[in-house]
Amino acid sequence: MPHIYFDNAASSWPKPPEVAEAMIACMEEAGANPGRGSHSMAVRASRIVFEARTLAAKLFGIRNPNDIVFTSNATAALNLAIKGFVCQGDHVICTSMEHNSVRRPLEYLRRTRGVQITYLQADKQGKISVDEAAAAFRPETTLFVCSHSSNLLGTIQPIAEFAELCRHNGVKLLVDAAQTAGTVPINVAEEGIDMLAFPGHKGLLGPQGTGGLYISPEIDLEPILHGGTGSQSEEVDQPSVRPDRYEAGTPNTVGIAGLAAGIKFIMKETVEQIHRKEWELTQLMMEGLRNISGLRILGPDLGEDKTGIVSFVVENADASEIAFQLDREYRIAVRAGFHCTPLGHETAGTTATGAVRASVGYYSTVEQVECLIKAMEEICRGYKNQGKEKN
Repeated sequence: MPHIYFDNAASSWPKPPEVAEAMIACMEEAGANPGRGSHSMAVRASRIVFEARTLAAKLFGIRNPNDIVFTSNATAALNLAIKGFVCQGDHVICTSMEHNSVRRPLEYLRRTRGVQITYLQADKQGKISVDEAAAAFRPETTLFVCSHSSNLLGTIQPIAEFAELCRHNGVKLLVDAAQTAGTVPINVAEEGIDMLAFPGHKGLLGPQGTGGLYISPEIDLEPILHGGTGSQSEEVDQPSVRPDRYEAGTPNTVGIAGLAAGIKFIMKETVEQIHRKEWELTQLMMEGLRNISGLRILGPDLGEDKTGIVSFVVENADASEIAFQLDREYRIAVRAGFHCTPLGHETAGTTATGAVRASVGYYSTVEQVECLIKAMEEICRGYKNQGKEKN
C-alpha cells in the first residue's frame, strides 16, 4: 500500500470513516431491494436511496431530487445523456479537453447516426475561448458538452458563460463534473446547466460503482437501459416517471448509502473550503516542482484557479517509468500515461510522451507534497546524471 496517495483524480482515497460505516449498516439493516417491496427492510432501503438523492440535489442546487438518476459512474451517466439525447443528423459542440467518456460515445454516434461534431480547440493551458465557442453554433446544433475541469491539466472552464451561449442558441448544455463534483461549487439553477454527470468515487468521497446524472425537467432522454423498476410493471414500456424511467434493475443501495455519507461529510466541511485547501496544496506542489531542472509542469500557471491536479513531464524520461519509481522507491502513488484523454494530450503537446499526474485530495497534507517534491528532485537528478554519462 502506498504511503502517500496522489491519484485522487482517478478515485479519492482514503474515504471518511462514515462512508464505510454507512455501507456496513445498510448491508446489515437494509439489504432488501428498494422500491420493490412494502416490507420494512425494503422501505428502509428506499429511504436510504431517497436521502442520497435529496443530499445530491441540495449540493448541486437542484430543485427536484427526482431529476437525479443514479448510475454506476460518470461514464454511464454521460452515455445516458449523450445517447439518450442526440438524434440523427444533430450537430454537437464539445472541446479538445474531453475525456474518452465523452469522445467515444460522440464518435459512435457520428458513425451510427450521422452526428456532426465540432471540437473546440483549447490553448496550451487547457482554456476554451468563449468567443470561439460562440462562433461554433449552427442551426442544427442541439447539444454542447463540456468537461467542467480537465482531468489532465486541472483547467476550470467558464460554464456559466457557455450556458448563456446555449440559452441564446436554444441548445442544451451537458457538463461533465468528474473532476469538480464535491471540490468546486456547482449550482445547476444559477449556472444554467441542463444535464450534469458526476461520479461518486472522486470528489464526493463515496465508493466506486456510484455516480449520477441530473436531467433538466425540460429534457426527456430516451432510456438506454430497459427492465424492471418496481413501478408501472404492467406496462410494456419503461415508466414515464422519474427517476424510475432511467434506473432499470436493482440499484447499488450499499454504494448509494456510502455516497450519501460522503456528501454529508462534504456539506459539513463545505465545498468552498475543500477547494481552497486543494488549491493551496497544488500551488505548493507547483512552486516546488517548477524549480527542478528538466521538469515541465503542464496546464494553468501558478496562482490561477484550478482543481487539485498537477501534471508534468520530465525531459528524456518515460512518464510510466517515473510513476514506477515513485511507487517502488518512494511509496508515492501517482498516475502516468494518457489519462483517457488523447485529445487533451494533443492540446498539451504530450502525445508522444504522456504525462505524470499528481492529484491531491481532502486528506492530502503539506508534508506529503514536500515528499513528492524531494522525490522528484532526486529522480530528475538521476536522469540528468545518466545523460552526462552517455555524453
